[in-house]
Parts: sequence; structure tokens; C-alpha cells
Amino acid sequence: MKKVLLLLIFILTLGSCKSSKKAKNKKDSTSEVITKKSETDSSDGIYDTNAKTSTTKAEDVVKFAVQFKGVRYKWGGTTKTGMDCSGLVYESFRAHDIYLPRISRDMAKKGKKIKLKEVQEGDLLFFKTKNRRNAINHVGLVIKATEKILEFIHATTKKGVIVSQLSEDYWNKAFVEARRIL
Repeated sequence: MKKVLLLLIFILTLGSCKSSKKAKNKKDSTSEVITKKSETDSSDGIYDTNAKTSTTKAEDVVKFAVQFKGVRYKWGGTTKTGMDCSGLVYESFRAHDIYLPRISRDMAKKGKKIKLKEVQEGDLLFFKTKNRRNAINHVGLVIKATEKILEFIHATTKKGVIVSQLSEDYWNKAFVEARRIL
């Protein structure tokens, strides 16, 4: 019985990177992203974070996400004590008043689908890793995009929150699409 329980726990941890299911809401079916406009926002998308330097929202979202680098993986986690991939993206955008769905496959329905060559810092990459549903089950946040390098931050079950490159064989094969939220 103990072995069966351990096997069951092991299988659950290898499952997809997402939080628990929630009731589907009719509002979730649109591609609209909910944002709250702060007093420091300007019409050109650039705002002043500390009166000394101006950064884009994308840079701020990425900066927030990078602080979680090295945090261990925790299914459904959204804090420095444990984080999953969609939790990392969800919290990074939420900290800047941009509210996305909590599950990666639902995030993939938001924003605008873009070509890989158009990807910029702050965009999202979606993946289908080996799972029974053959559905999107992993998300990463682009932190660097040049002609030669595409780096993204994400949470993996084995290594926690890490930075990877899309050119890595595993991620390249699992890649499905890129989306722009900002």
C-alpha cells in the first residue's frame, strides 16, 4: 500500500505544470486581458517606476519574474517557497496589474498569437510536453530575444525556476506557439 501511495504521488508530480481546475467561466472564453491602469501609466506604454529611470511594462514583468530564479518547483505554487510555470507567469503579470488565467492552457488563449521571429521580451512561449491530453501544459516568459538567442524563464519539476533557451532540443521540439500579452 505504501509503494502504491508513493507511486501515485510520483505520477502526480510528473503531471503537467498547472494549478487545479476551476469552473469555466463565460468571461474566460475571450482573448481580452484585464489590466488596471495605474496613475504612473502614460499613453505610450512607458511609465516611470522610480522617477529616475523609465522602463517598459515588459521589462518590469521580466525583472519581477527573474527574482524567482532558483526557487524550487511546487505544483500550484505562487511564492518563493515554491512555484510552478503558470504561477510564475501569473504572479509576474499580476504584480503589474495585468490579470491572466492561472492555468497555462488558458493563458494560451489570451493576447495575440505572434510568429517566433517577432518575439520580444515579455512575450509568452507555450509548450506541449509529454502528457496524455496532448494539450498545452507549460509556459515560459521571454527574458531575452535576439536574432540568435531566445531565452525564457520558467519552472520545471526537476530544477525549479530556471532560464532556458528555445534552441535546446527538448524545448524546441515541445514548442507550440508564442503570444504577446503587452
